[in-house]
Amino acid sequence: MDNRDDIQAFLTARRARISPEQAGVPIYGGKRRVPGLRREEVAMMAGVSTDYYTRLERGNLTGVSDSVLNAIAGALHLDDAETAHLFDLSRTANAGIRGPKKRPAQPKLRESIQLLLDSISAAPAFVRNARMDFVAGNLLCHALYSPLFANTERPVNHSRFIFLDPKAHEFYDDWERAANDNVAILRTEAGRNPYDRGLSDLVGELSTRSDDFRTRWAAHRVSLHHSGVKTFVHPAVGGLELIYNALDLPADPGLTLTVYNAARGSATEEKLRLLASWALTQTDVAFPTMAADTAS
Repeated sequence: MDNRDDIQAFLTARRARISPEQAGVPIYGGKRRVPGLRREEVAMMAGVSTDYYTRLERGNLTGVSDSVLNAIAGALHLDDAETAHLFDLSRTANAGIRGPKKRPAQPKLRESIQLLLDSISAAPAFVRNARMDFVAGNLLCHALYSPLFANTERPVNHSRFIFLDPKAHEFYDDWERAANDNVAILRTEAGRNPYDRGLSDLVGELSTRSDDFRTRWAAHRVSLHHSGVKTFVHPAVGGLELIYNALDLPADPGLTLTVYNAARGSATEEKLRLLASWALTQTDVAFPTMAADTAS
């Protein structure tokens, strides 16, 4: 698979964001013609020749060793997610040499995972796949994300809601952050698994239908979202500030479990109880099943 354009765009963008001062590179006067670092400066810090680094930045990672990739990551001040993404891009670039990567099988939801979700009664909890589709969830998840489930399209998808549904701007307290994070997750997954046809189809759809998505996708931002705080404005209970933890399921490759909690004694804790009561009155929206997901 030829991913030269992705490699070039990623490395160029990361080089442009690092100033000489940040990198500790001395400036000897004269107007710099490029934002950020020059190629020769990155090459010097990484311990490779300028010609060699230029080859890499033009998208050719064939045969590059892990030690060189780590050196480039250090020179460009890449964080953990960005470093992992660089290695993913290299892995894809070398697939023809090391053998093609098999297309992953569609993950199947085990019944025990749904039982686990149903046992969580005080917090919204759900399982999603790498394409940001909802796969399964509990009652409070259904209630929290009711604006998404109001759409009849299945499977319910975070990304389509954020970029294609005007209600998303009301639901997410900080829509810009939600949009940036969502694209960064998809870009990370695209680097990790470029053979996911469902993911590439989703990216193509959103790039065609949303200028906001297309602009963010072109920035090549990647990140890991395992924990943090998200804020929502729910139509029934108002503002919610929720602490999230996301765990990959080792026995179910491609699936991620996410649980939202409220800080003890907070206003959101009380609102979650109200949300649970409200959910019991809602019978018009069914939770999507794995069968709908695997149809893609």
